[in-house]
Amino acid sequence: MKQKRFILQESQIPTQWYNILADMPVKPMPPLNPATKQPLKAEDLFPVFAEECCRQEFDQTNAWIDIPEEVLDMYKYYRPTPLVRAYALEKAIDTPARIYFKNESVSPLGSHKINSALAQCYYCKREGTTNVTTETGAGQWGAALSYAARAFGLEAAVYQVKISLRQKPYRSMLMRTFGAEVTGSPSMSTRAGKDIITRDPAHQGSLGTAISEAVELAAATPHCKYTLGSVLGHVTLHQTVIGLEAERQMEMAGEMPDVVIACFGGGSNFGGTAFPFMRHNFRDGARTEYVAAEPASCPKLTRGKFCYDFGDEAGYTPLLPMFTLGHGFKPANIHAGGLRYHGAGAIVSQLLKDGMMRAVDIAQTEAFSAGLLFARTEGIVPAPESCHAIAAAVDEAVKCRERGEGKVILFNLSGHGLVDMTAYEQYLNGDLADYTVTDDEIRKSVGKLAGLN
Repeated sequence: MKQKRFILQESQIPTQWYNILADMPVKPMPPLNPATKQPLKAEDLFPVFAEECCRQEFDQTNAWIDIPEEVLDMYKYYRPTPLVRAYALEKAIDTPARIYFKNESVSPLGSHKINSALAQCYYCKREGTTNVTTETGAGQWGAALSYAARAFGLEAAVYQVKISLRQKPYRSMLMRTFGAEVTGSPSMSTRAGKDIITRDPAHQGSLGTAISEAVELAAATPHCKYTLGSVLGHVTLHQTVIGLEAERQMEMAGEMPDVVIACFGGGSNFGGTAFPFMRHNFRDGARTEYVAAEPASCPKLTRGKFCYDFGDEAGYTPLLPMFTLGHGFKPANIHAGGLRYHGAGAIVSQLLKDGMMRAVDIAQTEAFSAGLLFARTEGIVPAPESCHAIAAAVDEAVKCRERGEGKVILFNLSGHGLVDMTAYEQYLNGDLADYTVTDDEIRKSVGKLAGLN
């Protein structure tokens, strides 16, 4: 009998997040105080982040963290999200592989980002915070944070990477619709922004610049906390609702994935999808493969260096152990703005270092080609970021065809691209370009980190 295309389990929204730190054979190296080079403790981050998020960041003992009832109530607006068998995509590729995708694009904000935004805003509100600040690249996180802040009665200020704000004006309009104040980064509204513009008046912005400005504003504003859309462990923790739901849904389908794939910017989308499955590799000896798909123009996992680096351009953050291209790296102006980050989160970096996963880099035009194939077969226009995961999944499925292997492939469709049609227009008109980072550019950028390590 033909399997169902859509797989839901209405009563099975996870009530706990999964904390992979408790099960990792080798724990990540600790974040360091840049002045003393001494390991940080949770309380060192209390002035910037919600205190509960800081405790989650440093928790290496508890594998399961309860999801607050107030956050669960908000999750019920859109969770569980569907797990979908991509029959039409399989047919188009002519592959014996069975391809599934977790469809996070059905959330109210059109992406997975809302999963952590709700949690972070809840914790901020509970601690008496009145204002939150954040950065955003393509705008998915900024939109999600703006909505979550409004839901919990907080004021939000968002620094959006300047080039992405110009490329995707409707993203900033979404944020403003929910009541957030939106500023293009780098800006003249912070010391960090002024310094960056002084050094480079034509700077188009990066997630590193936007993080610097958001952290500075949070530190200078009473009753204000900084919220983060990726990279740190507590953000990835909140995203594990994706993989936990997918695991139950795959069981309903009578399948388990041989390969789990997600696009990669800082790691929360990839980790949220992969980590719940990865625990079976640690605990039960499963041999599932995990693939992070990053842009070829910002290849920190495939070509970066593993070392300590700042999470932002101005050097406000702690030093984090990561695969990095250097916090001063200026990524090309690709449309996948959410993937234009110089470094990878500490957890993913350690897993990659230990061979528990692998990474592939995808050129911009290859990503859009895969996205177009997906749209024409499955009827969903994917976000440019998600196109990277689709491209990696297609590549795996083609290899299965060539080898005659019937693998089960699962990827996360992290968001839709209905606010990204300008990018699709440029691709269809032949106006999108690929960007190549030279070895010399990476060597120079990473070489500046010598004094930090």
